[in-house]
Amino acid sequence: MSGKAMLNHAAEVVADRSAAYGAPSKAMELLAKRWSITLGHPVTPAQAVLCLIDLKLTRLAHDPRHQDSILDIAGYAAVLHEVTR
Repeated sequence: MSGKAMLNHAAEVVADRSAAYGAPSKAMELLAKRWSITLGHPVTPAQAVLCLIDLKLTRLAHDPRHQDSILDIAGYAAVLHEVTR
C-alpha cells in the first residue's frame, strides 16, 4: 500500500470511528477527564492523544512493520490536529 493510500485508509477509519463513537475531539475530552481522575492531575485531550500515539510507537518498537499500528498513528495524528485547533 502506498503512503497516500494508507493515509486515505486512516481517514476512513477515523470517519468510521466517528460514526460509531462520536466526534474524536469529544472522545478525547472524555478520555482526558477519565485519565485525570485515574492519574490524580489534569490531562488535556491533546495529552491523551499523544499518549495513545506513544502506545502505538511502543508497539512499533517491537515490530516496526505492524501496519495496524502505523495506520493508528496516522489516525491519531489527525485527531491531534482536531483537538489542538
